[in-house]
Amino acid sequence: MKCNKNMMLLYAVTNSKLPSDKSLIEQVESALKGGITCLQLREKDLDEVSFLSRAIEMQKLCEKYRVPLIINDNVDVAIQSGAAGVHVGQSDMPVTEVRKLVGDNMIIGVSAHNVEEAKKAEAGGADYLGVGAIYETTTKPDATYVPVDELKRICASVKIPVVAIGGIDKNTISKLSGTGVDGVAMVSPIFAVDDIEKECRSLLRLSKDMVFDMER
Repeated sequence: MKCNKNMMLLYAVTNSKLPSDKSLIEQVESALKGGITCLQLREKDLDEVSFLSRAIEMQKLCEKYRVPLIINDNVDVAIQSGAAGVHVGQSDMPVTEVRKLVGDNMIIGVSAHNVEEAKKAEAGGADYLGVGAIYETTTKPDATYVPVDELKRICASVKIPVVAIGGIDKNTISKLSGTGVDGVAMVSPIFAVDDIEKECRSLLRLSKDMVFDMER
């Protein structure tokens, strides 16, 4: 699967620690029904075997809805599960090494916090960038914050899609209009609500309005 900017419109990132009366697979299916355009499976606390098992389960579900599954950090799990891609941070394996391992057909996303990191990631073979945290976030308290002006500069400096992440919710999406981003990535605003499907429909509409407003 090739990466395109429409995949970034509503990029959902899982968090198994969020309280819910539904299983993670049930939550994800609700999000898929609601229109998420990409799913990142993020499992910091699972052992390798459990992570792989969950990734395989998620990949089957994502295939059903024709939505790409991206694995956070773990290249081996991404390869073995047949996921569409893998996302790595600045402290993880360099994107050039990841590309050697996964080949040309797997999507690689890279976290970037400034223009220098963004350009380096693109030159190294990244297919898209995750930029943030844009606003204060409880999901990642130690996050490096990226000013909106820097987000604009990053978007202007690369040709690959850019998704904004960190503290973004339905009240802040519109503030990203004019930055050049191709969509938004969210955790709690998607998976910490009662009606995930309904909320995703609303979030997708807001993201489209924000992106298409920039294209007019």
